[in-house]
Amino acid sequence: MNLFDVYPLYNITPVKAQDCTITDENGIDYLDLYGGHGVISIGHTQPHYVAKLKNQLDKIGFYSNAIQNPLQVELARKLGKLSGLDDYTLFLCSSGAEANENALKLASFHNNKSRVIAFDNSFHGRTSAAVAVTDNKKIVAPINAQQVVTFLPLNAIELVEAELKKGDVSSVIIEGIQGVGGLDQGTTEFFQGLEKICATYDVVLILDEVQSGYGRSGKFFAHQHHNIKADIICIAKGMGNGFPIGGILIAPKFKASYGLLGTTFGGNHLACAAAIAVLDVIESEKLMDNVNAIYAYFLEAMKQVPEVIQVKGRGLMLGVAFNFDVSGLRKKMITDKHIFTGNANNKNLLRILPPLTINKEDIDTFIIALKESLKEVN
Repeated sequence: MNLFDVYPLYNITPVKAQDCTITDENGIDYLDLYGGHGVISIGHTQPHYVAKLKNQLDKIGFYSNAIQNPLQVELARKLGKLSGLDDYTLFLCSSGAEANENALKLASFHNNKSRVIAFDNSFHGRTSAAVAVTDNKKIVAPINAQQVVTFLPLNAIELVEAELKKGDVSSVIIEGIQGVGGLDQGTTEFFQGLEKICATYDVVLILDEVQSGYGRSGKFFAHQHHNIKADIICIAKGMGNGFPIGGILIAPKFKASYGLLGTTFGGNHLACAAAIAVLDVIESEKLMDNVNAIYAYFLEAMKQVPEVIQVKGRGLMLGVAFNFDVSGLRKKMITDKHIFTGNANNKNLLRILPPLTINKEDIDTFIIALKESLKEVN
């Protein structure tokens, strides 16, 4: 049997990794400025994380949600404390797409409406409703297109309100910072306007923090930069540092009932152990302080590269924009300079999503390699 060929692959085979460095089968080290789509939050093979998982595996790795699991309770308590959202409740699942699916479903149950407002260049996942609210027709199959979704531009609050006035909108879903779409984000005025009009028209405000959450923006959630509260917050990626886990944080106005939501693998013992370890390390190593320090250093360093026309995003969720297609530049950075970066729907953008542990020396290494690569490409 062969693999279903849906991924274009670089000829690189990683065999080990530590913090921000990945080593391939030939002993070549790569600086990881992409974290596997922003998944690696506390660094590869972080010692506390590894020990926590090994210890848990020796005890019990999995059982269903039909039994007591104190690790879920511990995770919810720690997450509420660190995020500042103690009054929310937590539903656990296994991925960001699943988190968004459950958020959209819970919203529809709540107000008995179905239409969703999403935004241009959004990405929310590849499953049924999640891909329907993703602005990429290439990955939306006919079965997904049955969902009723209206796409609007960011920062046009009057257009959103005009749709909400029609009375059939269940939810508005928005990324704290857009990821795949190209690191665009709503203004503070826009986010605060969304919070206000969603409350006015009984519409659920869903913040997709799958990529922008867990300290990556310099606050625990990116929308907290705008001093708002969402009705439902979707999490995954950095939550498990590579172990599959996701979830939704649910505001107090939503009432739970048996069977309303469910999952087989969500909240299993190993996943919870991984997620608890991540929160432990974010707090003990003050990683959000590091994010803010490195962000400031990165912005200053980018002034050394005149070809850069803009740095988009915030914290360690960044896009370095040029006035040309960067696919060749990105390939050269990987194959010649041994530095991983990411791409986006915006072909002129290098996406930077390193572990939150990255240091200034790593940024210096990137700057030198970027300057050299730009000369070689040009």
